[in-house]
Amino acid sequence: MLQKIGSWAFIVGVVVALVAPIFAGLSPWLITLLIILGLVIGFLNITVADTQTFLLAALALVIVSGFSSTSGVITQVAGIGPALGRIFGGLLLLVVPATIVVALRSIYSVARKT
Repeated sequence: MLQKIGSWAFIVGVVVALVAPIFAGLSPWLITLLIILGLVIGFLNITVADTQTFLLAALALVIVSGFSSTSGVITQVAGIGPALGRIFGGLLLLVVPATIVVALRSIYSVARKT
């Protein structure tokens, strides 16, 4: 049951992160929703077996999204630049909390073994 909640949180989170910033921008309620969904994903959806793959993929996504949304280069694309910057920002708001949870769980499991 909890894995289904985590799966749905992931699906809803990705859709919201990709679609909502185009139309609504990153309002405070949207930011809160994405952070909460990211935490749910980190706690419920990522298993121990998936930790390394998730952290590597999340690292790549955070680096690319971080450079794209903060450097201003992506926002210079004619017509869709500002929307792309908001989309990357939304993805960061979803993935970073999940990454923090999974990384802390991984560090704890390594520390517990010693």
